Amino acid sequence: MANGILKGKTGIIFGALNDKSIAWQVALKAHAEGARFVLTNAPIAMRMGEINNLAAACGNAKIVPCDVSKNEDMENLVNQSLEILGGKIDFVLHSVGMSLNIRKGKDYTNLDYKFMHDTLDISSISFHRLMQTLWNKDAMKDWGSIVALTYIGAQRVFPDYHEMGDAKSLLESYARSFGYRFGKDKKVRVNTISQSPTMTTAGSGVKGFGDFYDYAEALSPLGNASADECADYCISLFSDYTRKVTMQNLFHDGGFSFTGFSYDVFKLLDKKAE
Repeated sequence: MANGILKGKTGIIFGALNDKSIAWQVALKAHAEGARFVLTNAPIAMRMGEINNLAAACGNAKIVPCDVSKNEDMENLVNQSLEILGGKIDFVLHSVGMSLNIRKGKDYTNLDYKFMHDTLDISSISFHRLMQTLWNKDAMKDWGSIVALTYIGAQRVFPDYHEMGDAKSLLESYARSFGYRFGKDKKVRVNTISQSPTMTTAGSGVKGFGDFYDYAEALSPLGNASADECADYCISLFSDYTRKVTMQNLFHDGGFSFTGFSYDVFKLLDKKAE
């Protein structure tokens, strides 16, 4: 789009695995709105996914592998992005999360702590590692935007989400703590988007996800927000229309986060009981 709201802007997009990924949809929309960007994911995820197809659809965007748990990989990613994009960048999307405890079926009362450390490192500390790298390399333009994806499991207990709720709590704290510093010193804003349960490859792997997806759909007055709709919201946060929004955890969930009761939930339960 010649006159898109991201015309002339550059960035880095983490986490596009396939067309169900929120990051995949963000990339497509960012390209349509005039942005140029580097795509990145973990090497194993890149082998499993279809990121080359996405890159081709986004003006032959460059792909730089990055293990987000390694400082050297993060530094290489930022260095290469600055070179590929011709200077400082305007936006970054952090869409990264993994829990081996959940994958292995570990109950929250019987976690493997090595797995937990990996969960926190990949799902949360990587966000701090990213921002610290961007900070130290002075890689962000003035009034740039950094966005990470989160979930209301950081505030409320969803038993099958267990340690990922802890990880997202830490992620959101980093957005506030680093967001203050980025705003004060570099005029860069940092926010998290708390998205509805979404039919992504990662989300669908959580035990009982289908039932909870239906519950959230019934409780939310506007229904669940899709990956495509979340991408729209991300684009708005990358744009100049949200220049004074920072350090916020922004609920993008059709109203789920502030709805206490809905008769539609009872209807859903009755239907499932039939």
